Amino acid sequence: MLCPASADVVRATLPAVRDHAVEITGVFYPALFAAHPELLDLFNQGNQANGQQRAALASAVATFAEHLLDPGAAPFAPIAERIAHKHVSLGIRAEQYPIVGRHLMAAVGTVLGDAVTPEVAAAWDEVYWLLACELIAAEARLYERGGIEPVTLWRRWRVAKRQDEAVDAVSFTLVPDDGGPVPDFTPGQYVSVAVDLPGGHRQPRQYSLSQGPARGSLRITVRRLRGLDGSPDGAVSNHLHDHVHADDILLVGPPAGENTLAAGTGPVLLVSGGIGITPTAAMLDHIARTDPTRRVVVAHAERCADRHALRAEIDHLAAGLTDADVLTWYETGDGGLPGLMDVDAVPLPEDVTAHLCGPLPFMRHVRDGLVRRGVPADRIHYEVFGPGMIDGPLG
Repeated sequence: MLCPASADVVRATLPAVRDHAVEITGVFYPALFAAHPELLDLFNQGNQANGQQRAALASAVATFAEHLLDPGAAPFAPIAERIAHKHVSLGIRAEQYPIVGRHLMAAVGTVLGDAVTPEVAAAWDEVYWLLACELIAAEARLYERGGIEPVTLWRRWRVAKRQDEAVDAVSFTLVPDDGGPVPDFTPGQYVSVAVDLPGGHRQPRQYSLSQGPARGSLRITVRRLRGLDGSPDGAVSNHLHDHVHADDILLVGPPAGENTLAAGTGPVLLVSGGIGITPTAAMLDHIARTDPTRRVVVAHAERCADRHALRAEIDHLAAGLTDADVLTWYETGDGGLPGLMDVDAVPLPEDVTAHLCGPLPFMRHVRDGLVRRGVPADRIHYEVFGPGMIDGPLG
């Protein structure tokens, strides 16, 4: 916890830091990359360009400071866990935290100027290092648990199969190029995939695993990201769609991610929007092979039937369960329930645990509906696309 003197300073300056947080992180990242260009390969440059990464870091630091000042505030642990898993998937190392801290504090001084007295600088440096130590410890536990060495994180995987799943969606089934073991994972986790793009930059992206464990392979299902309203196309998704085929090699990190299938035998609700169906597929695959009598409800929303990835597989897996419902909404109404997902129409077994994955507005809509219908908030789990941080549960 913060020392009393630092707590007083942080409490007094938090409004100013919060108000200028995105400006601070906007100064921080260019300075960091100019001094350490090797770190460019660890950051999603698309999220750098659209500002999402700056906003995520700003939100995380401000939320952590609020947590330190008010133990009764929304718990920070879920955010820390999400960050730690993402860092482990990229091979972030403890020795990189001082570099980040130095440039972050320099950016605070640049933006806030004379307001950053030695006392203010010391207090916010304490905030940063309390956050850093929490993340370093969490990441060390994940590395140890997975038997992962961050300096040798990336492993060569061969594309054993490429399969078109829907319009702008393709699956890649991967096997270790060295013939070594396939790591175990929990349904709902993701892997990082790193590709070398034109211009010499390597870029990582995270993709949910779209089939369950113990299959002798890993599978990702990737939607081509097409730019809208002048924004660029997704560099990595388009590279994978256009240039990666059977027998090609991809660099893949270890499975990571905290939004995993609820343990036990209780009923499960799997809700997805768009390509958020990928963790649903992995969870359903695992349930079908290990506990086919478990009560499962699958609810999916998509723009149209042509874009519905993995639909035949979901239907096949559900048909093998003894107690399953599958509901599908298409905005165009072509073959499914028409319009947006109607949460009131989704069956809710008693004591159900819900797993959500999809765009943030979609998940907010679904979560609000589930809570209104009596599902406890701690039984609603979700996966956030991209670097977005959430202040509290989807709110």
